[in-house]
Amino acid sequence: MDIYKKITELKEKRIPFALVTVIDTSGSVPRSIGAKMLVEINGKIHGTIGGSAVEKLVIASAVDIIKEGYSKRVSHNLLDYEEKDTGMVCGGEMEFFIEPVLTEERVFIFGGGHIALALSKILPMLGYSFSVIDEREEFVSRERFPEAIELLSGDAGKIAADLDITVNDYVIIITHGHKDDYKVLRSVFKRPCRYLGMIGSISKRTTIYKKLVEKDKAGQKDLDRIHCPIGLEIDAETPEEIAISMLAEMIKIRHQKKE
Repeated sequence: MDIYKKITELKEKRIPFALVTVIDTSGSVPRSIGAKMLVEINGKIHGTIGGSAVEKLVIASAVDIIKEGYSKRVSHNLLDYEEKDTGMVCGGEMEFFIEPVLTEERVFIFGGGHIALALSKILPMLGYSFSVIDEREEFVSRERFPEAIELLSGDAGKIAADLDITVNDYVIIITHGHKDDYKVLRSVFKRPCRYLGMIGSISKRTTIYKKLVEKDKAGQKDLDRIHCPIGLEIDAETPEEIAISMLAEMIKIRHQKKE
């Protein structure tokens, strides 16, 4: 297959994937140096680096690496009589370089109020593209957000459910009411975004989290990944200060490497 044609296709479809390349071998191995394989975030592959147990292990590593967003070198032993690695007895070793190829970092802002306006002035400087969603048409005008790549008006919860959100995206929930915040959150809390934040007090968080657990079957892991109250604690008060606290938290997540 034309691996580079497939790379272009996946990027155009905004599908996160990893490029796996065999970078070193010794002994008897199924593929030589330079062999490549693409692994989508759901584990679907294009091409092969040899099949069998070693390929299964590499696919699992690639999916994790896509989620983490950092390239890694991975080695596997194909002479593994003790079954501590591949369980194979082909007689060689293989080393792979796994490189995540993520979609463009995109920020979905639910709510077009004062904080969203402040965010819109800084996001482009940090390399983020952004969309704004609000049921009030006057709050998602091109005049208000000239640099947004997308402006959507309508039921925020329904729009959130239909969005193509990937592991490289950020979701900020700052609508004008608790009801809409919940509608958006319940539509996205299971989605594979890099950052999910919702504005609100501790009491608001308690109320909404209770609904998520009782009505939407949210587990503790689901709740733990939600940043609420949103932003780093800097005693922010004005919309601009609150926007900066949010962006600081996003930048922290952006550069955070999983151990």
